[in-house]
Amino acid sequence: MRKTIFTLVPVIGLLLPVMVPAQATLYVSNLGQAETGSMAVGSDSRIAQRIITGTDSSGYILNSVQLLMDAASGSPSGFNVSIYSSLSGNPNSNLGNLVGSDPSAGGIFTYTASGITLSPGAGYFVVATAETPVAQGAYDWSKGNQYADGSNLWEIYPEYFTSPDGSSWTGHGRQNAFQMAIYATAIPEPATLALAALGLAALSFRRRRLR
Repeated sequence: MRKTIFTLVPVIGLLLPVMVPAQATLYVSNLGQAETGSMAVGSDSRIAQRIITGTDSSGYILNSVQLLMDAASGSPSGFNVSIYSSLSGNPNSNLGNLVGSDPSAGGIFTYTASGITLSPGAGYFVVATAETPVAQGAYDWSKGNQYADGSNLWEIYPEYFTSPDGSSWTGHGRQNAFQMAIYATAIPEPATLALAALGLAALSFRRRRLR
């Protein structure tokens, strides 16, 4: 019995890194919509586009976010994309910064997340900012012609917020949401993980006995 218990520990430990499948899923996008303008992004012009996560009960691991950007004006620098939590419907705290390239040339740019877990059926914000003020130059985030519904009730919500400093935010209810695509991985149900762990443990124990 003791050997069986000791066998379970390393097996479950080996299982943990593969708890979440490696391949991401595109859950929601409005990149295919017609563009209806854009808005300047700078250190004094931060934009927070509201999103709603889907219904997978264990939540999601955020893999990446794609943004459609118009060509920048002037000489902006230090473009940054991050994910904010929501408090009373407003942007609250930064959950993590994403990694990607400078979007000055315009086009679709991918920003990769690391270690950001999203709860199911919850509101979050994709926040864009820069190190330089708009007077020096501005990045331009494109707007679609409406909001977007995705799979499992994911949504790019028809509301965004702006801020001159990252602390005070002003809400704007609009149908033409900023253009993006969100890739995430659903976290498996605990019962599924438990069954997989038991199956691997049984297989490992059987092999030990055969030896």
